[in-house]
Amino acid sequence: MLIILTIVIFPSSYGQMNTKDSEGSLSKRWLIKSDSIKRFKIEPYKPVYFLVANYTTDINNFPTSDNPLNTVETPSDFSDTELKFQLSFKTRAVRNLFGKKIGGDIWIGYTQSSRWQLYSANISRPFRETNYEPEVMLVFPTKYRVFGLNGVFAGIGINHQSNGRSNPLSRSWNRAIVQFGWENPSWSFVLRPWWRLPEDRAEDDNPGIENYIGRMEFLTVFSKGRHDISVLAKHSLRSGNNNRGSIRLDYAVKIIGQLQIHAQIFHGYGESLIDYNHSQTTFGIGLSLLQWR
Repeated sequence: MLIILTIVIFPSSYGQMNTKDSEGSLSKRWLIKSDSIKRFKIEPYKPVYFLVANYTTDINNFPTSDNPLNTVETPSDFSDTELKFQLSFKTRAVRNLFGKKIGGDIWIGYTQSSRWQLYSANISRPFRETNYEPEVMLVFPTKYRVFGLNGVFAGIGINHQSNGRSNPLSRSWNRAIVQFGWENPSWSFVLRPWWRLPEDRAEDDNPGIENYIGRMEFLTVFSKGRHDISVLAKHSLRSGNNNRGSIRLDYAVKIIGQLQIHAQIFHGYGESLIDYNHSQTTFGIGLSLLQWR
């Protein structure tokens, strides 16, 4: 079973912030200013959406890797349109782990994103790819302002991502991630650079994955009224032949209660783990229940 374990530490001085400071989406999602001691209450983590039609300009029918054990020998016959969905939640299991003076909250969460060949009756509608991403994160609240934004947190942790498959389709990697978050009432920003934890070359499913998916990501989210817009950009932080990355744009508008029409555009490498070294452009439309706010 894959889970996400997140440790969040709040110094006692943080609770003394000016109550007039506006609380943005990051503070709300991580209960930064909350004094609640409730545990195991389900909270939002990442967006939850269902793209009933997700079209790609170049479906990856022949996944490859620099490790010969992870390159398929016979191409598949996947359709260029599939259903994509993401499920995500977290729950706070421990409050004030290090006492009230230092604080410390342990969060447990789970995220899954799947690509389902629902419209490929000729190949029995298989799931083409599912990715799981557990992580352990130590996060410290911060109190400062820069360019009109409130500093919300800074943290460091360990991240694992895999597709749970056997060779030659197995893909996985582990990262040490640093992150910083800023916000105002309508905008939020999260910067996450990372370092891939080394693996034995013979057991590496995807050598050089950081030169495709990247070594850093930057998320910006705008929320106002019924509208939510987010941009997630990743880059390898290299030049020349390793100058690669991706960008994803999501737009959602509320129609009934929390139900939203959701559109997504992606361009670059790593739309999923099996596509880590495969460049494509995708367009998706569907519904969402939760966004970043």
